[in-house]
Amino acid sequence: METNNQPQNTEVRSRREREPFMPESNGMTMMEAVKSVFNKYTDFTGRARRSEYWYWQLFNIIVFMILYVPMIIGAVTENEAIAIPFGILFLIYALATIIPSLAVIVRRLHDTGRSGWFYFISMIPLVGTVILLIWLIEDSKHGANQWGGPNPKGIGNDDFNRNQF
Repeated sequence: METNNQPQNTEVRSRREREPFMPESNGMTMMEAVKSVFNKYTDFTGRARRSEYWYWQLFNIIVFMILYVPMIIGAVTENEAIAIPFGILFLIYALATIIPSLAVIVRRLHDTGRSGWFYFISMIPLVGTVILLIWLIEDSKHGANQWGGPNPKGIGNDDFNRNQF
């Protein structure tokens, strides 16, 4: 009879706890982010984490592509039965998501410690857009700030005083 000399895993810790190099996600999932953005449809106050903002952008890209590709195919093939309905749906979705998109951008700027008015820097061709993109990529500012209270990540909130804001 052959014996197995391999060490047996007798640890009760989960794999994630044993392998510290595996990042643990404490952000939102895509659907949580989309729900959050629609729930805060016109809320220009508070903070939005990077995961909320970027999952919202990814969701919009996916929806726009689902609506845009058939519209273009219908236009190129001169098939109005496809182009017009998808074009109308595309327009309705684009109009319906303007305000929530602006709101999540403002909340994301608040999370980086900036006023939502800094969104208008994107009106400067190329340079403004690049600056805004860099700000949107930045990590949250630690602790509370004047626009959104405590950090949504919980970093630096030990000294948070709700009456201060």
